[in-house]
Amino acid sequence: MTLDQALIFAILGITICLFIWGRWRHDVIALAALLACVISGLTPSAAAFSGFGNPAVITVAAVLVLSYGLQTTGAVEAMAQRILPKQGNPLVSQAALVLLAALLSAFMNNVGAMALTMPIAIQMAARQNIPPGKILMPLAFGTILGGMTTLIGTPPNLIVAGFRESTGDSSFAMFDFAPVGVTVAVCGVIFSVLAARWLVPTRTQASEQGFDTGTYLTEVKINAEAKAVGRTIRDIEARLDEFDAQIVGLVRDDYRVTAPYPGRMLRAGDILVIEAEPENLGATLTRLGLKLEEAGPTAKDKQEEESDEHATQAAESKPSPEPDVLAHSKANADDPAAETSQPEENEEESKPRHHADEIVLRELVVQPGSPLIGHSASDMQIRSRYSINLLAISRKGHRSIRRLRSTMLEAGDVLLMQGVPESVRTFATEHHCIPLAQREILIPDTRKAYTAIGLMVCSVLLAAFGILPAEVAFAAGVLGYMLTKVVPLKRIYDAVDWPIIVLLGALFPLAGAMAETGAADLLAKTMLEYMAQGNSVAALTLILVITMTLSGFMNNAATAAVMCPISLSIAQQLEVNPDSLLMAVAIGASCAFVTPIGHQNNTLILGPGGFRFGDYWRMGLPLEILVVLISVPLLLIVWPL
Repeated sequence: MTLDQALIFAILGITICLFIWGRWRHDVIALAALLACVISGLTPSAAAFSGFGNPAVITVAAVLVLSYGLQTTGAVEAMAQRILPKQGNPLVSQAALVLLAALLSAFMNNVGAMALTMPIAIQMAARQNIPPGKILMPLAFGTILGGMTTLIGTPPNLIVAGFRESTGDSSFAMFDFAPVGVTVAVCGVIFSVLAARWLVPTRTQASEQGFDTGTYLTEVKINAEAKAVGRTIRDIEARLDEFDAQIVGLVRDDYRVTAPYPGRMLRAGDILVIEAEPENLGATLTRLGLKLEEAGPTAKDKQEEESDEHATQAAESKPSPEPDVLAHSKANADDPAAETSQPEENEEESKPRHHADEIVLRELVVQPGSPLIGHSASDMQIRSRYSINLLAISRKGHRSIRRLRSTMLEAGDVLLMQGVPESVRTFATEHHCIPLAQREILIPDTRKAYTAIGLMVCSVLLAAFGILPAEVAFAAGVLGYMLTKVVPLKRIYDAVDWPIIVLLGALFPLAGAMAETGAADLLAKTMLEYMAQGNSVAALTLILVITMTLSGFMNNAATAAVMCPISLSIAQQLEVNPDSLLMAVAIGASCAFVTPIGHQNNTLILGPGGFRFGDYWRMGLPLEILVVLISVPLLLIVWPL
C-alpha cells in the first residue's frame, strides 16, 4: 500500500464514520473531505471544484426546481384526485396511494413526492381507523423504491450514470433503469402494503410533531364557471367529506346564513364559508374548482379610509399586492377565512405594483396586550395603512361566519396575512404579533399546473429520446418555468436543495482520487479475494448488499459516489460488464429501509407515525432481502455479466 493510498483510505474511512455519526451535515463533511484531499495533494487544486460542473449535479439541481413547480401549482394534488379511488377496499386504496407516490418519485424529488402524499395518507388512516404508521411506512418505502426506476428518479442514479460516462461509454438513458427498477419497485410496494399489517408496529402519533392552531375558516367565492353552480349544498358537502371539510356558512347578497339548508341551490356570486384543516385546503379547492374569495371593501371601509389622512398618505406611498397572487403563493397557516381586497381602478393606476414573487403569506399570532384586540381589520385599516391583506383568521374552538373585515380580533388569534415581507414585518412589530414557523399550504392554480406538467413531460421526452442530453433537457424545462412564471423567479434558487448539490460536487473529486491513487483497485482486489473469491455473481451480490447496508446509515448519494469506483475496479479485474455492477450500486443506494436516518422520507414519518429508531428494520430488513432475491437474477438477465 502506497502513502497516497493510505491517505485516501484514511480520509474515506473518517468521512464514512462522520456520515454515520450524523453530528454534522453531510455537505459539510463532504466539503471537508474534498479539502483534505486537496491539502494532502491527492486532488490537484485546479480540479478541486470540477465536480460542480458534472452533468449529474446540473441535472439534480434542475429536477429539484421542476419538482418544486409540480408541488406549488397543485399539479400533483389534482392528479391524486383523479387517480386515487374515492371508495372501495381499504387495502386497494392504500396500494393505489403508494403506487401513485412511487410513480411520482420516478419523475420528481422523492422528498417532494412524500411531502405531497403524506397528508393524504394521514387522512386515509383516520377514515379507515388504523394507526397512521401502517400507511406511512409503506408510503415512505414506496417513494424510495419509485426513485430507482428512472435516470432522474434519485441522485444515485445520476451519479451512477456519470461514472459510466467517465469510462468512455455513453451515459445511461432515461429508462435504462426501468427493466429492473420497475419490477423491484412494484414487488416492493405490494410486499410493504400487504406486510404492513403485521410487520409495522402499532404506534400512536407523536405529540411533538408541530403546532396546531385549529382549522381554517375559509371564504370561497363561486364564480360562474365553478363546478358548484347549480348544485345543492348537500352535494358539495358530500364531496368535501373525504377531506374532513364542511360548509359552516353561506353569504348571499350580503345576507349571512349560519348552517345553511342542505337543499339550497348554489349560484354564481355566492360565498361559502368552509372549515378545513390546513393540509386539506388545497385539495378542497381543487375538488370544487374554487378559489379563495377576492372581496372588495365595503362602502363603510372606503369612507373610513378617505377620512383618515394618515391612511390615505400610506396608501399612496405603499404598493398594493396583486389580488390574484394567493393562487400562486405558499403559506404556513392553520386557519383561513379568506378575504383579499380588490382595489379601485384609479387606485391601481396610482400605486406601484409588486410582482407575484414578491408577495408572501405569513401567519401571525395576536399577543395579549396587542392593539389589535377588540378591533376588526376595517377598524385598523390594515390594507390602506400597510398594503397587506387579511386572508384568514384561526380561532381555535370558536366558529364564526362573520366577514373577516368585521371580525373582532382576540388574543391568541392566528392571522394569515398577505403582502410584501417588509410590510408584514412592520405590521407584526407595531401590533405585537408573533410570526409562526412557516408551513406550506398549496393553493392550486390550474393554468400553471398544466404548464408545469407540460414542461416536465417535454423535458422527460427530450431526454428519453436522446434529442438533448439530460442536463440540457431539464435545464430547458427550468428556463420554461422562468419564462412562464410557473415558479416565481425569486423562488427558483430556493427550490434547489443546496446541501445535496455541495455533497455531489465535493464527492466526485474524492471518487476521482480513489481511482487515480489505485485505492479503488486495491479495495476491489481485497473484496474479490477474501469475500467473493473471484466469483462474478458473488461479487455482484456483494456489491448490492454492501451498498444497501451503507445506504441505511449514510446519505444515498454519498454511498453511490463511494461504491461506483470500487464497482468499476471489480468489473475491470473480473473482466465483466461494468454496467451490471453499476446497476447493483443504483439499486442498493435506493434501498435504505432499516433505519430512519438512511433516507429523508424515513425521517419524515418518525413523528407522524410515532415510530422509534428500531421500528424500521422489522419490515425494512425483509424488504431488503426481497430486493436482493429479485434484483440479482434480473440484473444477470437484463445486464448480463
